[in-house]
Amino acid sequence: MTLVEHLAELRKRIMISLIAVTVGGVVCFIFFGTIVRFLLDPYTEITGKTALVFTDPLEGFTTRLRVAGFGGLALAAPVVLWELWRFVTPGLYPREKRYAVPFVLSSVALFLLGGFVAYQTLPRALDFLLTIGGDELTPLLTAGKYLSLVSLMAIAFGVAFEFPVVLTFLLLARVLSTAQLRRWRRWVVIGIVTFAAVITPSADPYSQLLMAIPMYVFYEAVIIIGRIMRR
Repeated sequence: MTLVEHLAELRKRIMISLIAVTVGGVVCFIFFGTIVRFLLDPYTEITGKTALVFTDPLEGFTTRLRVAGFGGLALAAPVVLWELWRFVTPGLYPREKRYAVPFVLSSVALFLLGGFVAYQTLPRALDFLLTIGGDELTPLLTAGKYLSLVSLMAIAFGVAFEFPVVLTFLLLARVLSTAQLRRWRRWVVIGIVTFAAVITPSADPYSQLLMAIPMYVFYEAVIIIGRIMRR
């Protein structure tokens, strides 16, 4: 393919992905109330409160749009990942193209697993964040701040849990080898801990630990997979 053909192909994949995100966003906009009630469960568990406040007349609308955007991206993840793979596929060998479906399915499953882990860490994270200031400070969370934190936590964990998919792809492309992965263990531990500290929106130790540990487990799992594939 020429450069112009590559750009045309990229535009096509981006347009399909944007349409999928838009459709997902519309669905989340419609079911905003149901989504918010679900996301409020960790907050209710810690504080006993069942509602959030807002201090800006526009905050209710902007919050709904933000949740729709994040939710649309999450719902469209399978389509976006498939379109990304379709764009990359022409540069692969025929024997490597057969990994398309396993890669997309594993990417979606790991993204959802990351979101699930993030949701499970929220009660401990909120308890830490709301009590670290002491009894002199009374928490009064606005809808926009809380829902943005929950959404960013889910996305951060979802992206972090894609770590083994990226490594496995690099092994298949022969950019990395299992010998290199074994040699880099010490540096990878430092890198994972640093990455978890930077990417975790809440910055609490519980979330960072529960992100870093699975990432290192995934790293070791990729080494085993690489040995099986003889890479």
